[in-house]
Amino acid sequence: MNITPFRIAVPQADLDDLTERFSRTRFTDELSADAGDYGVRVDPIRALVKRWREGFDWRATEERLNEFPQFTTTIDGQNIHFLHVRSPEPDAFPLILTHGWPGSFVEFLDVIGPLTDPRSHGGDPAQAFHLVIPSLPGFAFSGPTTEPGWNRYRTARAWAELMAALGYRRYGAHGNDAGAFVAPELGRCDGEHVAGVHVNQIYSFPSGDPAEFAGMTEADLAELGTLQKFSADKLAYNELQSTQPQNLAHALADSPAGQLAWSYQLFGDAVDPDFVLTNVAIYWLTQTAASSMRFYWEDRHTPEENKPQGPTTVPLALASFAGDFSGIRRFAERDHSAIVSWNEFDRGGHYPAHEAPDLLVGDLRQFFTGLRD
Repeated sequence: MNITPFRIAVPQADLDDLTERFSRTRFTDELSADAGDYGVRVDPIRALVKRWREGFDWRATEERLNEFPQFTTTIDGQNIHFLHVRSPEPDAFPLILTHGWPGSFVEFLDVIGPLTDPRSHGGDPAQAFHLVIPSLPGFAFSGPTTEPGWNRYRTARAWAELMAALGYRRYGAHGNDAGAFVAPELGRCDGEHVAGVHVNQIYSFPSGDPAEFAGMTEADLAELGTLQKFSADKLAYNELQSTQPQNLAHALADSPAGQLAWSYQLFGDAVDPDFVLTNVAIYWLTQTAASSMRFYWEDRHTPEENKPQGPTTVPLALASFAGDFSGIRRFAERDHSAIVSWNEFDRGGHYPAHEAPDLLVGDLRQFFTGLRD
């Protein structure tokens, strides 16, 4: 496998084009807030567009991102971009981190230092990690996918190839959002080398059998209520991206404000504006609006005969953060036979690596302590 060093260097013409497009943004109309919840409102998008035009410095962001060693390679015909940050500790444990949508590898920037160099961050050097942080196929600097089939299973197989190419024969995996689909499948397809899998969500849902609901705990019922509310109010993006993503892609490819608003529905105001803008800028500048949404389509349309059967068996840990749907234990245990850690935190949201990095780092250290040998 040919691995090539990579630096982000967006052409100035692309930035000038973006500036010009923002100058001509035509914002939509809307009804008053008391008329109902129709989705993302105009005011936060106006504010973010203003911030992008007047205060957000892509070149400074680019410089910060380039502080981390980055590479590209080709796996199964697809360009793959990844960060590879080795720890100064020689016995550090390899760990691959996988992001989701509408995030990117940027989700994990705040945990790189504490995980790779705990000695400099008040931690135990024996808990250091070598980190591999890839961009999902079709996302960010992995660039658009050029053929169908890039679902969670194919991505997991690609990650196994990547870790082998980097010389890691025993390693751990962590995933958030779509990464929480990929990481358990990586443990399944490369169980000989994956010591354990850590996720922020376990997407195991009711099968429809009424018997599954008998005797549910109050905690599980509360989590089920959270899932039902999210499905009723917020799941439109999932349905569109898994059925007809190309319909929307035409608009997002032509309007950076449109890309911003579509991503904002899941970012919201829970994270700081520059975190939102950095992620959205990457989607725009790499022209991956369509291909990133196709991940949902590919996953939904995977033929049943191509899906692995039975529960996963690699040790699995869940770190559940406040404000996020993380999983219902009885359904999780149906699909994963080796859940060995289930911790719930009172803060953190959907992007805990950015919103509560101390909690995520602590949970990763704790879980993998007994799996390093």
